Amino acid sequence: MSTAPAPAVTGFVDVTFVVEPNYAGWRLDRYLCEKIRRLSRTRVQRILARSLVADRPLKPSTRVHPGLTFTLRRPAQAEPEVPEDIVELHLDPSLLVLDKPAGLPIHPTARYHHNTLVKLLERKHGPSLRADPAHRLDRETSGLLVCGRGAEASRALMRAFQSGRVHKEYLAIVEGAPPDAFSVDAPIAEGTAEVRIAVRIDRHTGKPARTRFVVERRFTRGAAPFALVRCFPETGRQHQIRIHAREAGFPLVGDKIYGPDPGYFDRFSKRCLEPEAWARLRLPRHALHAARLAFPHPASGAPLDFSSHLPSDLSDFCLAGPGSVEVGEAPTSGLLTAA
Repeated sequence: MSTAPAPAVTGFVDVTFVVEPNYAGWRLDRYLCEKIRRLSRTRVQRILARSLVADRPLKPSTRVHPGLTFTLRRPAQAEPEVPEDIVELHLDPSLLVLDKPAGLPIHPTARYHHNTLVKLLERKHGPSLRADPAHRLDRETSGLLVCGRGAEASRALMRAFQSGRVHKEYLAIVEGAPPDAFSVDAPIAEGTAEVRIAVRIDRHTGKPARTRFVVERRFTRGAAPFALVRCFPETGRQHQIRIHAREAGFPLVGDKIYGPDPGYFDRFSKRCLEPEAWARLRLPRHALHAARLAFPHPASGAPLDFSSHLPSDLSDFCLAGPGSVEVGEAPTSGLLTAA
């Protein structure tokens, strides 16, 4: 994908937000906490006090409405480099479907402004493209992303996701030797003592969440067993696959939040994660890939079905060790080829 270079780092960076219809009536500070999940509400309120730019006075308690536009202005800083090889699988007046590389954030954040998927698309197509992601993919997660073009298409996609009319399949590499097929039915609540943006299993206050897993391939690296699993999330909670895999006893390879040590993510965020921790994680990112999405077209209602091959970093990990064994009749052919 060829794009114009990111602007040079000078002066200030403006991050503009346009409130989506599904956030109508939320407090402004709560809306920003949802958009920038790593920030506490107290910190969001401090940011609003010193950085908010809007055409009318807004307070943390202001109730937002669809279309409300405001900007956060902060001093510019050098941004981390990101991959720019976005593959556009489908583009029409109502819909854009992408294959996102791992390491690319979708929306601007405190660390990323110019180097985001939204900004890369803007530099390639111009601001008239207006493609709004209809669901979340974490920065480290690769794979399929669906975007609505225009308010009506975005609302139709949002309704499809909320009503369960979107069929989702992910591929993940997990540690251990899970059963050939298993399910996790465990309610999920937001926030943990160690990581604010993490989630936790909470059978009293959590929201219902269920994920099915099917093993597609088993392999070993050294003496350690691993499995490539296909994941079928039946609900759409934040970090659902990752925490459900851990709950079953088979955490994702490379997961700094739900992996072997809850302190990894804090040290990673502070850029001081020790070499021994990286060796234990085995991969520089969590091994999760959005492999298939099937859903009705937001304008015509026609059924659409998209798939994405496992990227090379994950396929290489699966194939590098001896003892790789396919399980049953799982459709793995082609899935271990880089897209």
